[in-house]
Amino acid sequence: MSASDPNSAIYVTDSAKDIKNKVNKHAFSGGQDSVEKHRQLGANLEVDIPIKYLTFFLEDDAELEHIKKEYGEGRMLTGEVKQRLIQVLTEIVERHRRARASVTEEMVDAFMAVRPLPHMFD
Repeated sequence: MSASDPNSAIYVTDSAKDIKNKVNKHAFSGGQDSVEKHRQLGANLEVDIPIKYLTFFLEDDAELEHIKKEYGEGRMLTGEVKQRLIQVLTEIVERHRRARASVTEEMVDAFMAVRPLPHMFD
């Protein structure tokens, strides 16, 4: 992935609209060419980028396995998987944004202060 291509990754500074756009337009799907074919053959989970992202970011393992099973067998469509990924990533980015906004100058100063390391190299 190239850092010069803003669509090559999801950034913690991305808006919900940016996340939705990137996932819908740029996340490669393992789904089939048509709904009929997808329902018959299911998705190729080995190449599906939304599934890979969900593997890292979806905290509910049971839900992840359910999505993989339903999607892999063609009962869930690509758009549904991408929609769930958009929800998960938006929640994470919004949580980060709130946490970052709550950081004060005093907190940064305390973190950056020179201090002895507690017995790390004994």
